Amino acid sequence: MKHVIALDVGGTGMKAALVAADGTLLHEARRATGRERGPEAVVETIQDFAAELLATGRERFGEPASAAGVAVPGIVDAENGIAVYAANLGWRDVPMRELLGRRLGGIPVALGHDVRTGGLAEGRIGAGRGADRFLFVPLGTGIAGAIGIAGRIEAGAHGYAGEIGHIVVRPGGPSCGCGQYGCLETLASASAVSRAWAAASGDPDADAADCAKAVESGDARAREVWLGAVGALADGLVTAITLLDPRTLIIGGGLAEAGETLFTPLRTAVEERVTFQRLPHIVPAALGDTAGCLGAGLLAWDLLATEVPA
Repeated sequence: MKHVIALDVGGTGMKAALVAADGTLLHEARRATGRERGPEAVVETIQDFAAELLATGRERFGEPASAAGVAVPGIVDAENGIAVYAANLGWRDVPMRELLGRRLGGIPVALGHDVRTGGLAEGRIGAGRGADRFLFVPLGTGIAGAIGIAGRIEAGAHGYAGEIGHIVVRPGGPSCGCGQYGCLETLASASAVSRAWAAASGDPDADAADCAKAVESGDARAREVWLGAVGALADGLVTAITLLDPRTLIIGGGLAEAGETLFTPLRTAVEERVTFQRLPHIVPAALGDTAGCLGAGLLAWDLLATEVPA
């Protein structure tokens, strides 16, 4: 059976699959990234994991994978197959496509940015299915975005498109790792809500999920923290809506797990802020933590589809 290898590399764990042409997951596996062992060890682990998947496919389906797709965090030069930089993994300028291609016996390899790859899956086979223009925004440790246009993700001229988390929504606000102050992700990411709720509640171990539960139970302090984050998020999203005019706005990541505790006030806040803009459908992501892996599979199949026969 024809299949491809899909790998989604995260800061702490890697998700992998063998994926059929119709998107069926034929085999799934997970492994620790092991970043504490250093960037070179992480790259070696990725190669070992991919090689194991190649062997599994050959054994189970009678033929090796036709291609591989890999999603990685940080700055990615997808065109040249280079993992340029990832703060949480410590690597710089890793020729990932070349290394994996060599380890996998010369099969074609596609490299993608983790959020854009997850957005590709959400747009084609998840919450954005059928939308010609969408924006995927996962709210996790940080905030990023994937701009979907006609079934593909727009990476921008330099691979930086969609970095909505670094829109300044509160000038002079909290400092951000990017060097600016008041960036969206310093105020509305899951980690930002966790920090704010830990301070407001006096519990250093409290997180965003605890804040959501406290909101649901009627806690006034939690509501203030939550609505502060929702307001900042709405400001950032309206800026994106103004620039991109998406038909569907897909919200994912840890914060979206709060369900309507997030979506009801968020839809209201966005609606209150738009003037001439057309309001997109604001929906939760559908694929959960499998989005990156499924998207990596799509990248691999896309690569095969664009190959010119010899």
